[in-house]
Amino acid sequence: MADTNRIEELKKFDESKIGVKGLSDSGITTIPKMFIHPPESLPDFNQMKTQTNIPIIDLAYMNSKDHRARIISQVKEAATNWGFFQVINHGISQQILDLTLKSMKSFHMLPYEVKSKYYKRDEAQGVMYTSNNDLYRSKAACWHDSLQIWMGPVAANMEEIPEICRKEAVEWDANAKMVAENVMELLSEGLGLEAGKFKELTFSEARVMLGHCYPYCPEPYLTVGITPHTDPGVVTVLLQDEIGGLQVKHGDEWVDVKHVNGGLIINVGDFLQIISNGEYKSVQHRVLANSTKEPRISIVEFFNLTKWKGDGYYGPLPELLSPEKPPIYRNFTQQEFHENLYSKGIDTKSLVQKIKIEN
Repeated sequence: MADTNRIEELKKFDESKIGVKGLSDSGITTIPKMFIHPPESLPDFNQMKTQTNIPIIDLAYMNSKDHRARIISQVKEAATNWGFFQVINHGISQQILDLTLKSMKSFHMLPYEVKSKYYKRDEAQGVMYTSNNDLYRSKAACWHDSLQIWMGPVAANMEEIPEICRKEAVEWDANAKMVAENVMELLSEGLGLEAGKFKELTFSEARVMLGHCYPYCPEPYLTVGITPHTDPGVVTVLLQDEIGGLQVKHGDEWVDVKHVNGGLIINVGDFLQIISNGEYKSVQHRVLANSTKEPRISIVEFFNLTKWKGDGYYGPLPELLSPEKPPIYRNFTQQEFHENLYSKGIDTKSLVQKIKIEN
């Protein structure tokens, strides 16, 4: 009976198309039951922290012969030990960063009547405004809404993108791709491969952008902005505002990712962990529910490949394997990858765990 009630509650919320922002704006003082997470999955706000932030890497001289080897080493170390790092002097102006965040906030601040015409559930293409991509697949809903725009390999129809953020979204995609490809060169060289290897393997061609809004939550200790998870693809580029709330798992500790002026956050996805044969780590991260009155905005772009290898399988890159370093993951198909992505709630390292070779 409880399950039936929950499904009805989910459907009622979904069909209202008001999103979490609409709930928050209505002035509620308690959150609906569907958003309440079990105590064991909620953050421990009393946990003592020893780490203060993820590594920060300056890319200003990445193309200088005198500095490139040092920057490659910094990126490799961060991707190996943290799975996350922030980059500064990456080539995107502060003005573009600010305009991108402002345009996405403007979309989420639109009246319900305007936003609701974009509201749907079609994750694999085009433009989708929704609350919780995995609403019907997760155990509890999270306190956020998202505008999702596919940028490649089949870009969303330009007219589908809300006009209030259209120009900025397209410009952001071009800039985020530039940063991702530069970082991929450094990551590739960190593995001892050619700088252009990842680009040649089409690792930046499948691109989807999400503009998340985390509205004020009246009971932030009962829910989360996004549950702990790892990203499925190659790399992720994230632009966040000053409000904060992103946390990264490092060892047994959840580390707050502090806002760095002009900074972009980069993280390793499951796919990159697998093809690097475990050299680079895809790590859990989560977002706390927003307790400030101002909505938190973040813009994330996921990068993945379009061209699967000739046999239709992917696994650790052969160039990285040797008798001393045998594969620790088996090959997997594109179908396995997509089924794993779309068949469940946002979770952690499921594909990595499924294909790990047990010794």
